Amino acid sequence: MSAVPRQATILGVLFAGVLMAALDIAIVGPALPAVQAEFGVGERPLSWVFSIYVLFNLIGAPLLAACSDRYGRRRLYMLSVATFAAGSALVAAAPSFGMLLAGRAVQAFGAGGIFPVASAVVADAVPHERRGRALGLIGAVFGVAFLLGPLLGGLLLRFGWPWLFLINLPIAAAVIAASVVVLPDDAARRERPGGFDAGGAFTLSVLLAAAAIGINAVDASSFPRSLGAPAVWPCMLIAAAAVPLLIAAERRAAHPIVPPEFFANRRLRAVGAIGLATGAVEAGMVFVPALAVGAFGVDPASASLMLLPLVLTLIAGAPAAGWFLDRIGPRPVIQAGLVATAAGLALLGRGPLGLVEFYAAGMLVGLGLSALLGAPLRYVVLAEVGDARRGAGQGVLTLSLGIGQLLGSAAIGALAASAGGGAGYAHALWPLALVIVAVLPVTFRLESGRAAARRPEPRRGAARGEAEEGS
Repeated sequence: MSAVPRQATILGVLFAGVLMAALDIAIVGPALPAVQAEFGVGERPLSWVFSIYVLFNLIGAPLLAACSDRYGRRRLYMLSVATFAAGSALVAAAPSFGMLLAGRAVQAFGAGGIFPVASAVVADAVPHERRGRALGLIGAVFGVAFLLGPLLGGLLLRFGWPWLFLINLPIAAAVIAASVVVLPDDAARRERPGGFDAGGAFTLSVLLAAAAIGINAVDASSFPRSLGAPAVWPCMLIAAAAVPLLIAAERRAAHPIVPPEFFANRRLRAVGAIGLATGAVEAGMVFVPALAVGAFGVDPASASLMLLPLVLTLIAGAPAAGWFLDRIGPRPVIQAGLVATAAGLALLGRGPLGLVEFYAAGMLVGLGLSALLGAPLRYVVLAEVGDARRGAGQGVLTLSLGIGQLLGSAAIGALAASAGGGAGYAHALWPLALVIVAVLPVTFRLESGRAAARRPEPRRGAARGEAEEGS
């Protein structure tokens, strides 16, 4: 098989796995009323169907992505898909709500590895000059999942809510079988010396779990009084105490999950800051249907459909952003994405909206996110880390996006609640626009034009050192 068709086949296998995991996020919403009725749980416990997924997705991403650097991409991609499938089976067969949550945790842990490991496989298999387009296609999957998820969920609900999860089993089996045949087996060339970073894995998991539980314990409807809730400050103190312990553990580890040298690289620090802001915007989009309900008086189902222009723009824009990455480099693409996102958020948050303004703002945000999610930030990370650290780099980026989502969701909920909810969500989007504007200056740390393409990538282990930063 020639190089280009083989690369297309590899991308197809990766696309299928990422779509399966992304669909699960969009498809689970329709199942919640049926789950609530079957297990007889209240609204607050039911929210943990999402919360526990976010938490274990955060934990799984850096761990599985970093392990792919040591044990091989194909092996970890297949393991991630298999873990996701096992969690899906556990959810579908759960005899109790507690077991359902355990299944969601297993699902999320596996899903955490699928996208970052897939991105690292793209870097291994696709030449640098076509990498942006490949990553752009993978990034468009999330918009496709948003469109298909509710439709597929409504169809499968006719057979019972467990089928929303059982559908993952044949898809996962097909992806694993295709991976054995199609994906390159790189395990033999991965570095072997040194043990698994158990200390870093444990400390990072404690840090993320404490932070996620503490943030989720803040009730937006009673903010700021809810900051005094029993779970908030103890969890945040545990998270803060875990930071220096994690730094110490990673400095000692032979194969750190979060390599300390990444933070010595100013371009990677810039990507981390942009990732946090982008994650916060992703969280903000969850609240846009509530804004539409308050602003236009539509029902929630119609409000969700009003996001279609945003999603379609994201789907069309992601491959286009990848195409531009291969031609003009990451800096102008990311800058354009930030400007479009800030303009869309400012328009959404400026006050009473007409339908035309609402749709125009949504399309601006969709265009902006298409130039940030998927290809551009991952492209920069891949250019800055060695081939032996590509997985770890993608995991750390996924981690920064997830932390941004957690913080953004809590902050927007609190601001909207203080403004009365509904149309008050518009007031919460203005600060997001300011956050995006605030990170614009750090984009000048990124390379302009095709400089990244002209520079050879580091081959082993280390991120680009500060000695190269002046180049």
